[in-house]
Amino acid sequence: MQTWKVGILLFEDVEVLDFAGPFEVFAVTALNRGQADEYKPFEVTTISESGHFITARNGLKVIPDYSLNNAPAYDLLVIPGGIGTRREIHNTILLDWIRKRYEEVQWMTSVCTGAFLLAKAGVLDDKSATTHWASLERLRNDYPKVTVVEGVKFVDEDRIVTSAGISAGIDMAFHMINRLLGTTVAERTARIMQYDIYFDGQATR
Repeated sequence: MQTWKVGILLFEDVEVLDFAGPFEVFAVTALNRGQADEYKPFEVTTISESGHFITARNGLKVIPDYSLNNAPAYDLLVIPGGIGTRREIHNTILLDWIRKRYEEVQWMTSVCTGAFLLAKAGVLDDKSATTHWASLERLRNDYPKVTVVEGVKFVDEDRIVTSAGISAGIDMAFHMINRLLGTTVAERTARIMQYDIYFDGQATR
């Protein structure tokens, strides 16, 4: 059975639920749960620039698995947001890494203001995207090549999926589960997490 490698970027002042929400969704997803042949289709690890611990928003300290230099190949990358993105959009090392990784991964996703890092790296040019409601106008003004979409949980541009603010990253992750493994697996995972997910505007439990 296929295993997808999921990498989640971390940086100083990253929003906690931006990275922890998708981490939880991908990490708890399992096929044949509770049976002898239970299988986890996602291997989830974290990355920071140096590989040393980072302090997320509100003081949470996290030790990443890898640095930018020794991170393995990934199938899917999650670029979270938070107030730290206002500093990281000037981090040429990180932006170069995002550009390079975009050429290598199957899917690159963002949560909240993580979209600004993708936009600054140029990978959102001529694409539709979304971000936190309070930052939509700034995204529109600062990156006119991006078509900004309002009032949605996420925007799927095939290889790039951007999501709205904070908790919307969970919805984005479930959307990717649905794309890769189907509705039944997504719904069963959501039930384990006791989370309502939406397909075509209808909540499923």
